[in-house]
Amino acid sequence: MPAMPAVNTDPDARQRFLASLRHSVEHGRLSKLVLARHVGEEPDLQRVTIKPMQIKGQPRLGLVLRYKTRDVTRHLALEEALDQVETWLPGAFRNAHLVTQDETLQLDFSKKGKPMLHRAANAQPIVAQPQAHDREKHRYLSLERPFLRALGVTDAQGQLVPAMSRKWKQINKFVEVFDHALAASPLACAERVSVADFGSGKGYLTFAVHDHLTHGLGRQAQVLGVELRPDMVELCNRAAAPLEQPGLVFECGDVRSVVPEHVDVMIALHACDIATDYAIHTGIRAGAAIVLCSPCCHKEIRPQMHSPQVLAPMLQYGLHLGQQAEMATDALRALYLEACGYDTKVFEFVSLEHTSKNKMILAVKRAQPRSNAALLEKIDALKAFYGIERHCLEGLLKADALL
Repeated sequence: MPAMPAVNTDPDARQRFLASLRHSVEHGRLSKLVLARHVGEEPDLQRVTIKPMQIKGQPRLGLVLRYKTRDVTRHLALEEALDQVETWLPGAFRNAHLVTQDETLQLDFSKKGKPMLHRAANAQPIVAQPQAHDREKHRYLSLERPFLRALGVTDAQGQLVPAMSRKWKQINKFVEVFDHALAASPLACAERVSVADFGSGKGYLTFAVHDHLTHGLGRQAQVLGVELRPDMVELCNRAAAPLEQPGLVFECGDVRSVVPEHVDVMIALHACDIATDYAIHTGIRAGAAIVLCSPCCHKEIRPQMHSPQVLAPMLQYGLHLGQQAEMATDALRALYLEACGYDTKVFEFVSLEHTSKNKMILAVKRAQPRSNAALLEKIDALKAFYGIERHCLEGLLKADALL
């Protein structure tokens, strides 16, 4: 088992952390700094990511301020950026995750402001490469990561295989979505994260999530890929074996046969029809802080729907009725997640290789519960408007007294 990181709980933990940050910046050994658990005055600010970069040959620190609906980028002189970080801790942020070439440090503040410093040496040195201001789009993964070669995304020289360029884009976008959700969730400061990926297929995204958690964020990760096709499970386990990635395993089954007692992150992409409902239900029942799914093949709601008189001319066309049924199905899924204590988003994602559909539902567990009375009334009104009597997810949640 890996050695547990050293923990420093003395009152000088904050100063020790800031001194390590300054040393890494001044000696060109900073990889990145992430500030999370925002408690400041800006209600929509979620986190700040800081990385070294070069602008016109001069060293700078690039700050990306992540808000709920936008990113704000700043490029500051080194001293100015360090002063800003010192101001933010702990007044605006209660967690700081520092990755240098040699070690990873995590500074946490309790509700009473007590600092705790976690320090662990990196298994392998991380080479910091300052970013040029006009460099290509930031990627959350490097093409040099071994799992990409094992899965055929890159060749033996670490170069992207041309036929895999779309897959590479999809992998990075998914990790970006996952990373933002993680920072906004109760898992932002967790040292250990468990993930279940249902319908993992060839494992591209499953490997990527595990690599991002362990290599990118320095967390301990237990990632389970669940796939119905035995040949895919064998392929993924065979690819993972020589990579020495503890905590990554693939199992044959689906969301109905593999039911974890607890999972922090539930992922289900291309879950057909009510399989999406079973996946969401599994995530909620297992106490997941993040539920991330990409639904398709909406069949349950369409036969139930009647056309409200005002919409009848539009919904007489089968294509429009199908689109309306899809919208109603996924809107209700998002609303049920809201009623179960999640903040939910529905947005477009890079389409998967086996479907042109690109909708994604992302739910992040709220820190504080809310009253559901008004929301449940809206759900009932929406169902009544379309004449919907049954929704699989609603039935599953009520059967377990979760709704």
